[in-house]
Amino acid sequence: MDPFLFSFMAMILLLSPAAAGVGAGKTGGIGVIVDNSTRIGKEEIVAMRLAIHDFKNRTNRQLDLHVRDSQSDPVLAVFSARNLIKKQKVQAIIGLQTWEEASLVAELGCKARIPIISLADEAPPWATDRWPFLVQASPEKHQQMKAVAAVIGSWGWRGINVIYEDTNIAASEIIPFLADALKEVGSEIKHLAALPPSSAVNFSSSLSDQLQWLRGKQPRVFVVHSSLSMAESLFSKANELGMMEKGYVWIVTDSITNLVHSMNSSLISSMEGVVGVKSFFSEDEARFQAFNLQFRQMFHSLYPEENNLEPGIFAVQAYDAVWSVALAMEDNTKSTQELLERIEFIDFHGLTSRIKFQRRSLAPQSMFQIVNMIGRSYRDLGFWWVESGFSKNTIDRDKNSSSMSILGQILWPGGPISTPRGWEIPTTETPLRIGVPLNATFKQFVSVTEDEGGNQSVSGFSIEVFEEVLKHLNYTLPHEFIPFNGTYDRLVEQVHLKIFDAVVGDTAILSKRWEHADFSHPYTEPGLMMIVPEQVETSNRAWLFMKPFTKAMWVLTAAITVYNGFILWLLERNQNPELMTGSIMNQMGTLVYLSFSTLFSMHGGRQHRNLSKLVMVVWLFASLVITTSYTANLTSMLTVQRLEPTVVDVEDLKSTNAIVGCSGRSFVANYLVKVIGIKQKNIKNITSADEYPRALRSGEIAAAFIEAPYAKLFLAQNCKGFVASGKTYRVGGFGFAFPKGSPILPDISEAILEVTEEGKLGELENKLIGSQKCDSDAETSEDGSSLSPSSFWVLFLITGGVSSVCLVIFIAKERLTYLLGHMAIWRLISAVMRSWRSCRCDRFSRRINNVESNGNVEHKSMHSPKIYFGCRLPWQRNYS
Repeated sequence: MDPFLFSFMAMILLLSPAAAGVGAGKTGGIGVIVDNSTRIGKEEIVAMRLAIHDFKNRTNRQLDLHVRDSQSDPVLAVFSARNLIKKQKVQAIIGLQTWEEASLVAELGCKARIPIISLADEAPPWATDRWPFLVQASPEKHQQMKAVAAVIGSWGWRGINVIYEDTNIAASEIIPFLADALKEVGSEIKHLAALPPSSAVNFSSSLSDQLQWLRGKQPRVFVVHSSLSMAESLFSKANELGMMEKGYVWIVTDSITNLVHSMNSSLISSMEGVVGVKSFFSEDEARFQAFNLQFRQMFHSLYPEENNLEPGIFAVQAYDAVWSVALAMEDNTKSTQELLERIEFIDFHGLTSRIKFQRRSLAPQSMFQIVNMIGRSYRDLGFWWVESGFSKNTIDRDKNSSSMSILGQILWPGGPISTPRGWEIPTTETPLRIGVPLNATFKQFVSVTEDEGGNQSVSGFSIEVFEEVLKHLNYTLPHEFIPFNGTYDRLVEQVHLKIFDAVVGDTAILSKRWEHADFSHPYTEPGLMMIVPEQVETSNRAWLFMKPFTKAMWVLTAAITVYNGFILWLLERNQNPELMTGSIMNQMGTLVYLSFSTLFSMHGGRQHRNLSKLVMVVWLFASLVITTSYTANLTSMLTVQRLEPTVVDVEDLKSTNAIVGCSGRSFVANYLVKVIGIKQKNIKNITSADEYPRALRSGEIAAAFIEAPYAKLFLAQNCKGFVASGKTYRVGGFGFAFPKGSPILPDISEAILEVTEEGKLGELENKLIGSQKCDSDAETSEDGSSLSPSSFWVLFLITGGVSSVCLVIFIAKERLTYLLGHMAIWRLISAVMRSWRSCRCDRFSRRINNVESNGNVEHKSMHSPKIYFGCRLPWQRNYS
């Protein structure tokens, strides 16, 4: 039987009223607008018819589908919609594969107040707010840009190129979402290539030009967001240009991978090694299995020319969209406004997932499949979840990871097992061409020598640092050094002109040079310093006698002297009448004299107490050490020349129009004129490091302006006779230059930090400075030689401690004497009281006896020298 006739008859039987069954209720009509020439349109038509068939079987209600072919023409889609609304009186329109079609028909639907259910794969989030009758029946796919970024971030690719089909929605919505997602993983879009639709006349030439342009760019990671028809041409051309070989990375979005089940083997073969992000829907449920069987049968009958019969995401989305409208129309709605409201409140489990609209849009998709094109087919690698990252399956989400390596082995373009770096790595055949300065001012940083055979070799501190940095990369970087004779600015420009792939040397990092190249993290400190000769100090000689000690030392010495004098005065005042006589002022003068005289004599004969002598001995020893140290330091200051800089500040140079020197090949001369304000005529060009000391000593220049790394080296070589003066200007710092957007640069900067943190950079600096020998006989300055308390704190502690201990012993002894004296007085008073009471009792008893015996009383004078109140004192003797 003729296949066309068979397909036509199957369609008539499926949609004829007879096939609907006797007594079936008729609910209404639904309009469908699709591109029947595309695989998406074909899948949607079959899925929608199956949905109508399943709905009729389940509810016994018949819905009519009125299908129109838009041919991917937005204008034709609008005419089709107007025809469906006015002539067919449809209650809703479903379909509209592209956003251009959906936006125009949505405008018409709002005017006619007809719900428009869009299946467009890309739609801006504001669409449903602008068109109240628009319902977005395909989930928002912006989350897939995060999935793409997760793939890129998992392998550490810091830059990518994007190739996309030039549509308004792609440029305004998809690309910005991708750029934001890439920032979160530390990557960025380096180059954008917009291609016209594959139906455009100039598509072929534009495709070839754009790929040729991208072929010469770094990086080698490409993200493609286009239609399947464009992807077919793109990968075919990429194979011709050798862009599907080892070292390249291709990632495609679901606009391509959602149709991977329908691709023929030749197309998949041309995409070998491509990794894709694909919309996910479960294929394990019984309902989908039944749908899959019916779909295959009907699809084969309607489109026998198609070899692949599997339904994709577009088919199941169309099936669920028809069910959403059919359920809303089930109760014979009175108006399209009521129908729209019912659609908004639809909530059921469809073939894809739960169908529930929020503000007339489905919830964004939260899970995507990761697929890999292999040979003539493709392989499901795993899944990516918005919340938890990559997973091998949909069940055990506890093992999810942010690393794509959890998905297992991946085949990349060209067949390598190892993950591509995403950029072209130099090889021994094509090494990295690195420019170095030929005539550096300080040869210790970069030195180019030539042997008898004419072979050039490069050495120096900057070269050693670069070689050490390369050791910390996890890949080899073949390179060759090429000397360049010219200024440093011109040397950096050669990177922009693609003469050199990088610049290594004592190259300062400046904003002007940043216009032509990117710089690594600096490996030396920034700074511009002024070096001037030293001269003998002539100022401030009158107070030189104060400089052997610091202020703190003078104060502490005076304090401990007065303290020891006070201790001596306190210990000796009861034994020495001179310390107790006179007015208060006289005694204070004696105290001060006693304090300071101990610094020069002991006066041991005048001390009466042993404690005083102990204090004097210890303080004499301390004073001897202090006075001897003072004398020695003062003698040193008087005999050794003290030096000071000839120029203190740059303003002195400007006011006197003094001549200064600097390297004419560096940025310093321009900086002196524009920033510091030195006149151009007062700047002398210095061509070599040896010329600086000669010009400074001869007075040819008053000062030399040298970058901080050079200044350290210069002062190490000329350690006597020169000094850094004035402030250090924060500018420069040496770094390595690479082309703009170079993928090598982040690794180099990271390696520099590692070398610095490990201390290796410090070792190289110490080796550089330590290898220099001072060649000047000039005297050095002795600034900062004043003695401080830190040199004598133990001595002060001993003498202060001994004096304090003696003071405590003296106070304790005096207190004990005082207490013993008071105890003797109390004993005396107690004895007197006891004797007085005893005498009084005896006298009273004698009186009574005398009266009884003699009859008279004996009277004694109360004023008797031996009787006190009639009683004899204990210490009085009886002489009678």
